[in-house]
Amino acid sequence: MPRKTTSVWLEGLELLTRMSATRPKKKAAARKTAPAKAAQVVSPAAKPAKRAGKAHVGRAQPAGAAGRWIRSWHSAPPRAGHLVNHLAYALYVPAGAAGGAGLPLVVMLHGCKQTAESFAAGTRACRLADRAGFAVLLPEQAKTAHAQRCWHWHGDHAQSEAPAVASLVDAIVREHGFDRERVYLAGISAGAGLASVLAMHYARRFAAVGLHSGPVFGAASSTMSAMSVMRHGSREDPVHLVDAALDVAGHPGVPAIIVQGEIDAIVAKRNAAQLGVQFARVNRLLDVQGELRVGEIRTYSRDAVAYTDYVRSGRLAVRVCVVRGLGHAWSGGDPREAFHSDRGPDAMAMMWQFFRRQRRSAAGERM
Repeated sequence: MPRKTTSVWLEGLELLTRMSATRPKKKAAARKTAPAKAAQVVSPAAKPAKRAGKAHVGRAQPAGAAGRWIRSWHSAPPRAGHLVNHLAYALYVPAGAAGGAGLPLVVMLHGCKQTAESFAAGTRACRLADRAGFAVLLPEQAKTAHAQRCWHWHGDHAQSEAPAVASLVDAIVREHGFDRERVYLAGISAGAGLASVLAMHYARRFAAVGLHSGPVFGAASSTMSAMSVMRHGSREDPVHLVDAALDVAGHPGVPAIIVQGEIDAIVAKRNAAQLGVQFARVNRLLDVQGELRVGEIRTYSRDAVAYTDYVRSGRLAVRVCVVRGLGHAWSGGDPREAFHSDRGPDAMAMMWQFFRRQRRSAAGERM
């Protein structure tokens, strides 16, 4: 009997629980709260929830964040064959920013069994936002859409969830006056899979993308093929996958930083190499055969990370970082949160250093 779609990521996550050195203990059940129609704002003066020494899922503003934490939901426009998608989200506006006007925005897509709060806490995104001066938007998958809160990164569901996230980003940028030239996208695992879809099909909204432990783009069309892609990468040429899905000649290009654990048992590291090739292709460094047509490829190692950089005219376009000894977890994160590890460099800081050098003009062109 065919397995249910939900088993794809759940099987991998159960495997991780058995194998990961930083596997979380059994989590206490989170208190359920329905998203309010009016935005819920947690002020810095509000008492933060206690941080347990084990993995947990909560609804409180991440500890140590001094700015405003806003909880609300967004109704995406209906699409043919799909119901209206009510998408919950959290928005963090850093301390010292009156309303957010003119700030850059980092959109972050969590992985399976995570919430907006747990992803923000594990990556320490809000603390970095306070120091660096950017806002953070965290869309949250509903349990009614997927029992494990996994984003759908392949198949028909991806065709409704990607537009819903794009619609949310547009609405938030418009409402708060964030800088449209500096909107960035990041994700982990299933969230990285959906982030790839958004970067490929909604490129003009994002100045750059960061993918952590994500599957190669365009290779999965079913439950079984998705599991194969996660474990082995694509059997097809990654360049051909991109060319089949996009008009590469008309694509504006999206700078990308890709982070991957070397010993990831859920998403094989081959996916990271193939994603690097795909983004080098959409940034037009590679030709249709996957051969370098402009620029150069640099490979080197530093501080237990193996780097592959695709550089054009002296400017970094794509970076692939493979972290030695890291499994299926966010590099340099808070290990008290599920699927985050203190092993490796701080992936949030790495992504921001990459993002801050990228801009997208109002016409959708790179600057």
